[in-house]
Amino acid sequence: MAKEYKLSPERYKELEDERNYLKTDRDREVTEMIKVARGYGDLSENSEYDDAKNEQAKLYARIAEIEEILANAVVISAEEGGTEHVGLGCTFTVKDVEADEELTFELVGSQEANPMKGRVSDDAPFGRAMVGRKVGERVTVDAPSGPIEYEVIKITR
Repeated sequence: MAKEYKLSPERYKELEDERNYLKTDRDREVTEMIKVARGYGDLSENSEYDDAKNEQAKLYARIAEIEEILANAVVISAEEGGTEHVGLGCTFTVKDVEADEELTFELVGSQEANPMKGRVSDDAPFGRAMVGRKVGERVTVDAPSGPIEYEVIKITR
């Protein structure tokens, strides 16, 4: 069974756009690079040709990766589900009970995670611990520095 990729509608569109660009404009650019490099002579000692072929291999690998993601994508809409529990597409605020600090996160699929911007994956330990939690509920998350207790303060869509 193929891996399921949970994506927002925006991320799905970004990947479609990237795939279309790579298959059209970028493919033409790389093909032209190969053609120009071929004109430099002996292919066995032609570093420009090798570089162009490597670029082509990376291009095709990225196209294949994107097509795999899109073929197995599950588009998660922020409108799905309510605000009674933490789920994909929602934004939630938690309070670090010990530090008495509030933090806000958006729960997203692994393809969109960016912890530095407050976007946590439902596959990450913190995200998994938060899924299904309700306002007022406390949860202990195992962190590298030891367990941290959080309380869910607010959930929005």
